[in-house]
Amino acid sequence: MNTNIKMYYTQTCPYCKAAEDLLSNLGVNQIKKIDVEDNPSFREEMIELTGRTSVPQIFIGSKHVGGCDDLHDAHKNGLLDELLFRSK
Repeated sequence: MNTNIKMYYTQTCPYCKAAEDLLSNLGVNQIKKIDVEDNPSFREEMIELTGRTSVPQIFIGSKHVGGCDDLHDAHKNGLLDELLFRSK
């Protein structure tokens, strides 16, 4: 799958792992992961882009999907499939 997915995360966050697992189960094999734990500039970038301080924060293309709960909600209501599998 060639969808551009970016996730701000920390290595110890269980919600980050759960979000990554859901995407993996849907066939996503590449996620640009940005670790905000040890790099304050990445955390500042995430907050500026999303207005949120919690991780994960997930983007599909230019669309901010949100955090883990938002990702699971998008999956349940079909929005995630649209974002991942929409025709080009």
